[in-house]
Amino acid sequence: MQTVKMYTTAVCPYCIRAKQILKSKGVEHIEEIRIDMDTAARTQMMEITGRRTVPQIFIGETHVGGHDDLVALDGRGGLMPLLNGA
Repeated sequence: MQTVKMYTTAVCPYCIRAKQILKSKGVEHIEEIRIDMDTAARTQMMEITGRRTVPQIFIGETHVGGHDDLVALDGRGGLMPLLNGA
């Protein structure tokens, strides 16, 4: 299974829901980067993604996007293949 990295904040309902979706698909560990506690991480996230909202989700080297992007990817049947490295 691919590594999952997620930029988050402490109080973010979309972050919580995205984590629930990923865990329901068998993801055991999510590397969380709290941008509310680390301004350098926030800047890095915005440079990498071009976005300022959280969550920003990476599966392996692929930037999935936010919660809605994750739901859409799953709806098209693309989440499990990406998680499995296909």
